[in-house]
Amino acid sequence: MENLFNALNNFFLIALPYIALFVFVIGSIWRYRNGFKFSSLSSQFLEGRQLFWGTVPFHIGILFLFLGHLIAFLIPSGVLAWNAHPLRLIILEVTAFIFGVAVLIGIVNLLYRRITNSRIAVVTSKMDYVIIGLLLIQVFSGLWVAYNFRWGSSWFASVLTPYLWSVFALQPDATAVAALPWVVKFHIVGAFLIIMLIPFSRLVHFLVPPIDYLWRPYQQVIWYWNNREVRKPHTPWSLKRPKNN
Repeated sequence: MENLFNALNNFFLIALPYIALFVFVIGSIWRYRNGFKFSSLSSQFLEGRQLFWGTVPFHIGILFLFLGHLIAFLIPSGVLAWNAHPLRLIILEVTAFIFGVAVLIGIVNLLYRRITNSRIAVVTSKMDYVIIGLLLIQVFSGLWVAYNFRWGSSWFASVLTPYLWSVFALQPDATAVAALPWVVKFHIVGAFLIIMLIPFSRLVHFLVPPIDYLWRPYQQVIWYWNNREVRKPHTPWSLKRPKNN
């Protein structure tokens, strides 16, 4: 049994990271060179109000959590110095948990929107459901870890950061990570699976963030359709051009 656990740890904590990174890099290059657009394929035109309550908390929350993980990866000593004061540690943990809940709310709303809105369902691929499902599991497991294994920012910087650096240094050492609870390792594996699938999903649009929106001129849009009517699922399509609304 011990040999089986060791084999599983070696595969999921050593082999899988390299598989995921290789597929991510090669897949992103392949998608770019074969003419696929790096886009999230927005469906806001079809329905906007419910999308707002899904995409806004999701993006705000995921941005904070990503930056938090990135800071703990790049400057672990700074995170540990910040956490040396109990009050600062509690503020960081509570804030991260709140943003995690925001991401969970956003994903649930996005999934509900795609299931219940017939026009959104038509433009939803199987990969969309796979990615949303993986993100839902990933966020839930992250909240579970944060609630049951407190002060994650400190043990992330102390245990996971050296492990991740060893992977990038091509000298993987998963000894300390292998001793962590199974739910933590499950969360790590989920992260690598999502990275592996990025080139084949809508998540690929994060590689080309619209930074130029900050300085490009304003775009004037002239809308000829009634916003409320055209977004109703039961509104029939018409080839007749409406009057300017």
